[in-house]
Amino acid sequence: MVEQNKVEVIIVGAGPAGVSAAITLARAGKQVLLIDRADTAGDKNMFGGCIYAKQTADIFPKFWETAPVERAITEHKIFMLTDYNSTQFAHRYSSKGSYKAFTVLRSKWDKWCVEQAQQAGVYFAPKTVVKELLIENGKVVGVQTSFEKFYSDIVIIADGVNSLLAKQIGLRNEFKDKDLTLNVKEVYRLPRQRLEDRFNIDSEDGIAAKIVGGPLKDMFAMGFLYANKDTISLGYGISLDELKKSKLKPYELLDELKEHPSIAPFIKEAEFIEYSAHMIPEGSFNKIPKVYDNRVMVVGDAAGFVNNIHFEGTNLAMLSGKLAAETAIVALEKGDFSASTLSLYYKKLKNSIIIKDLRTHNNTISVLKKNIKTITTLYPELAGMFFETLSDADGIPKRTKYRKFLAAIIKSGCILKSIPLGLFAMEKCLKK
Repeated sequence: MVEQNKVEVIIVGAGPAGVSAAITLARAGKQVLLIDRADTAGDKNMFGGCIYAKQTADIFPKFWETAPVERAITEHKIFMLTDYNSTQFAHRYSSKGSYKAFTVLRSKWDKWCVEQAQQAGVYFAPKTVVKELLIENGKVVGVQTSFEKFYSDIVIIADGVNSLLAKQIGLRNEFKDKDLTLNVKEVYRLPRQRLEDRFNIDSEDGIAAKIVGGPLKDMFAMGFLYANKDTISLGYGISLDELKKSKLKPYELLDELKEHPSIAPFIKEAEFIEYSAHMIPEGSFNKIPKVYDNRVMVVGDAAGFVNNIHFEGTNLAMLSGKLAAETAIVALEKGDFSASTLSLYYKKLKNSIIIKDLRTHNNTISVLKKNIKTITTLYPELAGMFFETLSDADGIPKRTKYRKFLAAIIKSGCILKSIPLGLFAMEKCLKK
């Protein structure tokens, strides 16, 4: 093999999975080249807005002390929308120094992560497009960029949901529309004090909200709303096949969500500053591709490591990058880069929350899709009717209202479906 332009490990993609792998390797004294096509890390990355403290702290201990986090999430909310009204559920807790999650903006967060990797010894090559993997004698030996060839003992593929590199060597096929979710987001700026008053939060606290129904009813889609320091992230994720059926353009559906009476007040008079969209895998145990071969491993979105049921992606990406790096360290110290040695990566995955949680929810998405009208239309309507029955004093006898409420449930034919279907699906999976 050509020794010029050679390092021990090349990582393609500087998102959470790639940078986690890079910094883990560099801290172990390994030579690492981290390649990304963006001008600056985070320029081309997008997500709803939340990172999780546990997996992030495993890579960046006490990151909240120096990293550009926006707010510690201390309240989770669910908005159940009908066409004009909403029922809201909230769980608020005090962090007291024990943080669970933070809102971040990827343009700031990813840049900081790469800077930490560089300080650890990672060589970062931005503005570099990897055109293909270099193959010699049927084995991956490096990458061909737009400029030149780079060689390595191991390549870690972290190039995202489309992963042309994983497809090049047959580790995975094209995802189908039903296996993809389109995330669409807008960011609005609002003076910090006004934002805190609007969300009823203190100076460091943040809110993560999920939105069901309303403009998203009858579709496998869910909205999200995050409070940052002086910005608001609002958007939704929708199954790509559902979006095609709706015949709506992504921004049209977002416009409808923004105009809902229960959502519009959050962004009223706020300054629009950004629109973005990004495809992510839907996430399913049965759809995980082969994630290793001779001299190569696949991490993050490229491997389908997303738990959409719980809005988890960055934590699984970071963990998969760390596990791949740990496997690479073992291989480098042995001087053996075969598929047999790199199979340790999948063993590590099976013992982690990545495979365990994806296996738990393997059938959940299909169950939810079959009952999507119940979840996005019936539940919000029944929730609204229930609270109106409790709170209205309009001269109608309560018995009449109770009967009307029960009749609505019976008429829907969904008496059993009024049990939360997510829990039902989870129980079904756990019994397997």
